[in-house]
Amino acid sequence: MSVTDSTPQLKALFLNCTLKQSPATSNTDTFIDVASKVFNDLEVETETIRVVDYHVSFGNTSDEKGEDEWPKILQRIKAADMLIIATPIWRGDRSSIAKMVGERLDGIMSEGNKKNGQYPTFNKVAGVMVDGNEDGAKKASASIMLDLSEQGFTLPVNAFTYYVGDAGPGPSYIEAGGDKHFFTNNMALLMVHNMVQLAQTLKANPYRTDVIAIGEKAKQMSD
Repeated sequence: MSVTDSTPQLKALFLNCTLKQSPATSNTDTFIDVASKVFNDLEVETETIRVVDYHVSFGNTSDEKGEDEWPKILQRIKAADMLIIATPIWRGDRSSIAKMVGERLDGIMSEGNKKNGQYPTFNKVAGVMVDGNEDGAKKASASIMLDLSEQGFTLPVNAFTYYVGDAGPGPSYIEAGGDKHFFTNNMALLMVHNMVQLAQTLKANPYRTDVIAIGEKAKQMSD
């Protein structure tokens, strides 16, 4: 039995946090293609947004008004079942674009529904992809995964994959043939398969957590 038997169509959204605007070649985009094909093999629809192609204002709300185009991206996040943050490494950490995405996603925490206070991200699954030619992949992954968890996403086992090549600056993903790197591909397969299974599970059995009631109980405990 495949992981897609008797289950509704799922959708995965990749946010490419490269610093390069389209149509410039992006190593991160090529890395995303590998995971996207695995999702497609599991009958999951995929979409990729290169965040830097949009005018995203600095802030921590869901809409900073004016020319802010984050609401367009957020709409696609809300429509997806799975979100993958994909970032290159800069100065040993996630890109400034990935950091900004994390800051803007904080706005979702004020959008709890009236019934039980759950954010729109509850029952959505998340993963992380990091590529570069220097160390910092696990640091970047850890920072992003903590953000995503706090912002309501659910992380499966092995929720990340990365490629950094040999120690020290060197060729990046495309030039280095990162698509042939066993560890990276193995982690990508684990991430995707686990994300799909978890997304299916949450579709069938969504969180019952009453965030509002828990908040009230926390107040009583804290008096």
